[in-house]
Amino acid sequence: MSLPLFGFVTVHQRPLADGVAAEAEWMARAADTGRAAAYLWRGEPGLVVPRSCTTLPGWPAAAKAHRVLVRASGGGVVPQGPGLLNLSLVWRTGANAAAGGAPRGTEPIYRALCDGLAHALARLGIAAAGQAVEGSFCDGRFNLAVAGRKLVGTAQSWRRVAGTPVVLAHAVIVVDADPQALTEAANAFEHDLGSGRRYRAEALTSVALAWQQAHGRAPAVDLEARLSAALAERFAGLLVPREVAA
Repeated sequence: MSLPLFGFVTVHQRPLADGVAAEAEWMARAADTGRAAAYLWRGEPGLVVPRSCTTLPGWPAAAKAHRVLVRASGGGVVPQGPGLLNLSLVWRTGANAAAGGAPRGTEPIYRALCDGLAHALARLGIAAAGQAVEGSFCDGRFNLAVAGRKLVGTAQSWRRVAGTPVVLAHAVIVVDADPQALTEAANAFEHDLGSGRRYRAEALTSVALAWQQAHGRAPAVDLEARLSAALAERFAGLLVPREVAA
């Protein structure tokens, strides 16, 4: 299965205060216009957590101690902030949605998303493959990993917006954030939540570390800009993504 044609990739220059709300807005826009759209963005420092976290006894204390945003979908804790790049793809669908809006055929979408991401990373000389990585936060079969360490996490959300089924395919890419710091932030939240889950920093890597491993030197280029251009070329056939201030 191939993903729809995205006319361009919009890059948000400033971090989004609430990426969860922005993605909901983008899905509504896709439902209304019928146009597939792609966005690259960064979030403000904090954690995005599944709604299941709010049912645990430690939630009030954890929510008070950490900046958290709650998403409707499942999965696990996902850090946001500097050095992390989000790719959000939204489009209107029909054939793969059941009457109640439940997803059908999610796996081909995951595979197409991971293939596109791996192709863009290959343009930077980084070989990434899909696999689960035990000990990484928000682990799943459709991570992208380098040398067994998680580099990209992916997710999907299917909704009916005003009766129209819409798909969101999402990826979080660790560009140059510190894996140790990200893991500590996720572990601190899980500790305060009382979930019993713990993550390993060595299960995570970054584009910067993978670049250094592949090229034998620290990057002397703007990796986020290079990666954004590679993603725009892959998902929209453009050499330069479209930038917006907000």
